[in-house]
Amino acid sequence: MWGIVPAAGRGSRIQPLAFSKELLPVGSRLRDGAERPCAVSEYVVERMIRAGADKICFVIAPGKSDIVEYYGSGYGPAPIAYVVQPRPEGLCDALFRALPLIAPDEPVLVGLPDTVWFPDDGLARLPAEGLSFLLFPVERPELFDAVVLDGDAVREIQVKRRDAASPWVWGAFKLTGRILAELNALWQERQCRDEYIGTLVNAWLAAGGRAVGLRAGSAYVDTGTLHGYRAAMALLGAEEPGEETAGRRLSLGGPGAQGAGAAR
Repeated sequence: MWGIVPAAGRGSRIQPLAFSKELLPVGSRLRDGAERPCAVSEYVVERMIRAGADKICFVIAPGKSDIVEYYGSGYGPAPIAYVVQPRPEGLCDALFRALPLIAPDEPVLVGLPDTVWFPDDGLARLPAEGLSFLLFPVERPELFDAVVLDGDAVREIQVKRRDAASPWVWGAFKLTGRILAELNALWQERQCRDEYIGTLVNAWLAAGGRAVGLRAGSAYVDTGTLHGYRAAMALLGAEEPGEETAGRRLSLGGPGAQGAGAAR
């Protein structure tokens, strides 16, 4: 199972930083008996591995070599591959950069590297087949991609709409390589207009596709702003107050555990 981490964004909402936004220190973890800062992107990688991902693909921009230096060749048991998105042309373009690596029958997890969310086993709860979204309740859905459901079937994804009709937003999703290829073909047919995955999925649903939404999330924070960064620190303090739980949270051996060259 692949985990795709789109990490090519500029992070303009939280600049200036001296490093890629995906390496923003958020919380901590125990390593070799010592407490160390934790890069925000480690949370989604750890959750993917917990859900069964045995390979991780980071999609990075040309100037983001610090991500390669940080993670090296692997994280815990999972080797890491890197593909480059030459220009920041949106999430759809970033995801499809990884498509050549993925077999049609292979399951794929997608998560955003500047988010922190609970429960940490949320991805493991998604069904094995089809396209499914892990949903989280938020106070301001208009800032995210709100998901409108009929039962558990996705009716529509409302991308950053002021009149969002649902308080549930997607934070991660799962699909097969075959469905990812179908989405890519549709994206090409639409002249690659779709920047957001939500608008593309809406077109795919209208053409007969089916997706489900799982309202299993309990907390979701986007660390891409200073306000979000503070909220993430508060959330981690509330969810995981002690060193014992911090050790359980990230106990995979850390970046570069399978290979050399991971910078700390």
